[in-house]
Amino acid sequence: MGNDFYCEEVLSGKTKVNIVHETERVVAYHHTKPFYPIHIVVIPKKHISSLLTIEEEDQDLLLEMFSVIKIVAEKVNSDAGACRVLTNLGNYQDSKHLHWHVASGNPL
Repeated sequence: MGNDFYCEEVLSGKTKVNIVHETERVVAYHHTKPFYPIHIVVIPKKHISSLLTIEEEDQDLLLEMFSVIKIVAEKVNSDAGACRVLTNLGNYQDSKHLHWHVASGNPL
């Protein structure tokens, strides 16, 4: 696939991660190289290259992802008093696998 850290490293088990929440099709874990004091990544276990390539068949998976994002964001917001939820597209997206960041604090 090339340039897909999530499939090549995380989902394959090559890179161990600190899991925050997991379902059958989605995993949330602490970022391996955080940009913020609290930085959690939420990914689907199925390869989807970005928000722009989601297919109609992925709608249930996307709803499951947002359910996990909500659970993680509620916890971060409760613990830190605020959080942001974002995804990157195009040249901003280093790893070509759909992922969402749940983060709090000023950039490191």
